[in-house]
Amino acid sequence: MTSLTFYGGVNEIGGNKILLEDKDTRVFLDFGKGFTRRAKYFENYINPRVTNGITDFLTMGLVPNISGIYRDDLLELGGKKAEEPEIDAVLLSHAHSDHADYISFLNEKIPVYMGKASELILKALADRAGRTFEREVLDYSPKPYKYGVKPIERDIRTFRTGDKFTVGSLEVEPIHVDHSIPGAYGFIIHTSEGPVVYTGDLRLHGTHSQMTWDFVEKATEVKPIAMITEGTRIDIPEKKESEETVFRDSYKIVSNTNRLVLADFNFKDIDRLRTFYDIAKRSGRKLVIKLSDAHFLKHLEEDQHLDIPKLDDEHIALYLPKRKSGKYDDKDYAEKERQFLNLNNVWTANEIAQHEANSVCCIGFYSFTSLIDMNLDSGAHYIHSASEPYNEEQEISQERVDSWLEHFGMTRHQSHCSGHATGMDLLEIVKNIAPKSIYPIHTEHPEIYQKSVENTILIKEGAQYSL
Repeated sequence: MTSLTFYGGVNEIGGNKILLEDKDTRVFLDFGKGFTRRAKYFENYINPRVTNGITDFLTMGLVPNISGIYRDDLLELGGKKAEEPEIDAVLLSHAHSDHADYISFLNEKIPVYMGKASELILKALADRAGRTFEREVLDYSPKPYKYGVKPIERDIRTFRTGDKFTVGSLEVEPIHVDHSIPGAYGFIIHTSEGPVVYTGDLRLHGTHSQMTWDFVEKATEVKPIAMITEGTRIDIPEKKESEETVFRDSYKIVSNTNRLVLADFNFKDIDRLRTFYDIAKRSGRKLVIKLSDAHFLKHLEEDQHLDIPKLDDEHIALYLPKRKSGKYDDKDYAEKERQFLNLNNVWTANEIAQHEANSVCCIGFYSFTSLIDMNLDSGAHYIHSASEPYNEEQEISQERVDSWLEHFGMTRHQSHCSGHATGMDLLEIVKNIAPKSIYPIHTEHPEIYQKSVENTILIKEGAQYSL
């Protein structure tokens, strides 16, 4: 028997946790954090307790209450007995938190398959942000924490497009797709009942749309019995957007001013990084990146497929923020940051202000205190190059952003290209692949699929669907 059970991503955007069972083989497709679900119960000053292991997450429904998947230490902290793993693998589509982060809680004996670029991004995130309870994907520190105990490494197995591998009775074929992070993949999984297709997250309007078409072509060829498809923007029929448009709009802003320009975007979006790097280079400026983001350039330059600037590129500068003593002493910075301090392209806030006509500075809201140190006159520009707010909490944050911009006399601009396909493109993908049945996830509007596509299954969380 082959079946699917959905433990996350149901009527919500993100948090995908899909259990695929075939004969005696059991694999999870992604195991991500559900931000909306978590925010329903927790916020900055009330969080799941480390001292309670996995229990807070289980009790509040943030992870599935099933046996044979979680770490021994987290089970024991919650008063439960350790269990042998009953899952054969996790297939990670890409390194965004809503697909990857809760791998942190899984037993280290469970192999985790991911694209090589995803591994590099997760390494950069670990170096950049340090270890947190909810982000220990590649390895983890046993709880309760004990000084001197080394992290326990997971069984990470990487792949690239063209590779195939087997997990028990399953043959898995990962195929690249275009998304707002490198190393994103869809999967064609050959089961005993026939092929199952999982899209992960994808788009057709990005810089590398041909990668998504490669996936669609391969998926069409196998005539899948089931397709698990994302639907983040299924309710947005059509929208004109592209990375080229972001370049054109943002370059116009930068080239028409001699003032500082802030570019606020997710640094994991390498296409956006290239866009603003090209803008800075073409306009005779340096792209100033945060010290913490230097880890991405360090790790991702290992992958020549990505074609990103190196840390010592003449058009790159690193922003050195004030920490601890406020005197830019080496001891003020984390050990993993100190490797960058002696580079000759490190700038303080004062140096950015002195070179504002020659800078595009990649900082966002959580670094806005740097504006106080820069002490700029009115007239600088802020380009928000990410999604607009989509919930009340984000709207409140946006109000704070606007207050900062007003205080410093900065002009706000919006220019973005989403990492998710529009409704029209999603329906075109489904039409081309023509599966026997589809299971919409990663969406708040699965019913839109049902209106347009026959054999659409409206998923109930925790229900098992036989294929």
